[in-house]
Amino acid sequence: MKKYDIKTTDEQTLRKWYHLMTLGRALDEKAPAYLLQSLGWSYHAPYAGHDGIQLAIGQVFTLGEDYLFPYYRDMLTVLSAGMTPEELILNGISKATDPGSAGRHMSNHFAKPEWHIENISSATGTHDLHAAGVGRAMVYYGHKGVAITSHGESATSEGFVYEAINGASNERLPVIFVFQDNGYGISVPKKDQTANRKVADNFSGFKNLRIIHCNGKDVFDSMNAMTEAREFAIANRTPVIVHANCVRIGSHSNSDKHTLYRDENELAYVKEADPLMKFRRMLLRYKRLTEEDLQQIEAAAKKELAAANRKALAAPDPIPESIYDFVLPEPYIPQKYKDGLPGPVEGEKSFMVNAINETLKEEFRRNPDTFIWGQDVANKDKGGVFNVTKGMQQEFGDARVFSAPIAEDYIVGTANGMCRFDPKIHVVIEGAEFADYFWPAVEQYVECTHEYWRSNGKFTPNITLRLASGGYIGGGLYHSQNLEGALTTLPGARIVCPSFADDAAGLLRTSMRSKGFTLYLEPKALYNSVEAAAVVPEEFEVPFGKARIRREGTDLTIITYGNTTHFCLDVAERLAREGVGSVEVIDLRSLIPLDKEAIFASVRKTGKVMVVHEDKVFSGFGAEIAAQIAGEMFRYLDAPVQRVGSTFTPVGFNPILERAILPNDEKIYKAAKELLEF
Repeated sequence: MKKYDIKTTDEQTLRKWYHLMTLGRALDEKAPAYLLQSLGWSYHAPYAGHDGIQLAIGQVFTLGEDYLFPYYRDMLTVLSAGMTPEELILNGISKATDPGSAGRHMSNHFAKPEWHIENISSATGTHDLHAAGVGRAMVYYGHKGVAITSHGESATSEGFVYEAINGASNERLPVIFVFQDNGYGISVPKKDQTANRKVADNFSGFKNLRIIHCNGKDVFDSMNAMTEAREFAIANRTPVIVHANCVRIGSHSNSDKHTLYRDENELAYVKEADPLMKFRRMLLRYKRLTEEDLQQIEAAAKKELAAANRKALAAPDPIPESIYDFVLPEPYIPQKYKDGLPGPVEGEKSFMVNAINETLKEEFRRNPDTFIWGQDVANKDKGGVFNVTKGMQQEFGDARVFSAPIAEDYIVGTANGMCRFDPKIHVVIEGAEFADYFWPAVEQYVECTHEYWRSNGKFTPNITLRLASGGYIGGGLYHSQNLEGALTTLPGARIVCPSFADDAAGLLRTSMRSKGFTLYLEPKALYNSVEAAAVVPEEFEVPFGKARIRREGTDLTIITYGNTTHFCLDVAERLAREGVGSVEVIDLRSLIPLDKEAIFASVRKTGKVMVVHEDKVFSGFGAEIAAQIAGEMFRYLDAPVQRVGSTFTPVGFNPILERAILPNDEKIYKAAKELLEF
């Protein structure tokens, strides 16, 4: 390994480093002025004191081979990696030509996705999971490179970071985790974060993990540490932690006043430890550059920054109309079954669980760049709790089909990361064994919904997130919940829920062929239900946003999906036999996008509407449907829109309690009869 020191490093390199450090510091100090002038940069986290390690990260980053996940303090990192001062200012003042997000993401979040300087979240430490996912793809595709992820020492208190390092260690992934340790998490000192003085030591017991400590204030020690880390990670296919001891010269950010929690002695110490001034003194002391040389470099940096400032200020601002761009990518458009209707078909009916299993296998054969993982999905002959993935690992191998740790964040976060490696990759994940256990991963779910919009269309995770959802199995609190009422509030995900085996196959196929993020809810009570079984046509496809009229009617529209579709069909038949009324049953299949056209057409026909779903009535998804009908179709209504669903309680374990809480035939029948008689 090449060793860097003040005596032997060539003059051209020293000049370049000093230019970058001077330029970065000038921009770091100028950033607050933009806010004072009401030009933007309302969030700025100064990096001064982290100069050595940030210069080194950027210099070691190899364009075309590596992936870089910088955090909000990494201004010099990305400048050293090759981004221009103009590009950094464009982000800072939120211009339309900001290469990372076109003004959509927060200032001081620097990115250039086409260079794989990745657009990351403000939720610190979450991107460690994405880096691990990229590392997994590098191993699978035999790519020579590393994923570098960077953040402060306090972020290691987050569970995301532990999960990422644990997973990278277990899978032996070429990821470099850089901890820039300045002693504070905003105002919280390190002693309140962890018992170890050096947070990297918290991970010292991990197998397959190298830990390198360095002085992050020193350019040469940092360069040697990062160079060693990259070479070691590639040669040994193992993760490396680089723990860089830094100082924070300024406040955490422009909204923080550090004099409220740091005394004069400490402030004097951190100023004296300024890495830029130390490097300047070394260059003069060892006579590598003269005072005149340094002043010329400083003047050139000042001139470069002024030119970048003029160009960035003249750049266009985002236009208001652009907010609707890149919320969801265009999906795969079914060719043979454009309306998702199978037509008259003959053959043997399949249970829903078998339809999903066969579709997964068919799509895995079609696309060799498809992967699936989750909890308990690939253990010998077992295919998860419900055997949905049975036989997949045997056919496609343990590199494409494997079980993940019981760490929901890791499951979703590494899927997000792996998709960054190549847009041809599609990942299917079982986010949790039961939907009820998915909540720890909601932060990563949010990340997935943001990515396409936040990056201004430059990246979207191609993920199908499968969750076994709902009740009617006597599962109680942690095996019977519905999540869609909460998750439909987040833009950026398609959400589908089949009621029959054929639609389960068709929606899954469309999802796995589509670009973007899809939440695929599987009503687990229907997996082996005779009522949900159906003949599944070969290569059956269901388009997103197309409801299916399961029963024609003229007097009442029932809008439903999932488990309750079958109750509604039974009720409709009962009411018809009794001569009470003709009920039309619409199976939504797709919640986002929603088939408003089919809903409104039925409302115009019947004049009465009832929305039925398994989730709670209060704040359930039916509230949105009812509001849209009331807002846009009021003149066609002959009665108030009614809703039927669960009580506003958790789901109890005792069957008596479950029956009292969840909707059933009798509850739906009573509500429908009353509405027909209104």
